[in-house]
Amino acid sequence: MIGIDITSIDRIDRLIQKYDQKALKRFLNAEEIELVKSSSTAAGFWAVKEATSKALGCGIGKTCGFHDIKISKTKKNAPKVKLKKRLMKKFDIKSVSVSITHDGGFAAAVVHIEQH
Repeated sequence: MIGIDITSIDRIDRLIQKYDQKALKRFLNAEEIELVKSSSTAAGFWAVKEATSKALGCGIGKTCGFHDIKISKTKKNAPKVKLKKRLMKKFDIKSVSVSITHDGGFAAAVVHIEQH
């Protein structure tokens, strides 16, 4: 299953300017917020969570919320995604792969979910 999302970095920057940490807390947990050093990183994380929910085929909503998807970094600073156990079981997920890119004022993410 594959999901993709593109997000305006400026849009996320405006949300952060207006609502500060409340904007980030809407879609990120405390550990993820610590990783955010810029609006482009925040936009990339937004795109990852949207792309993940699209790969699941449900979008962000009742089945899968922003906080059901956890983003962290590998030792080489590559993004990685972990899903709540209930989602792993419900969708019979074996692995999740993610890629983020930033260019031209946008952040984009592609997520590939492999099932058993």
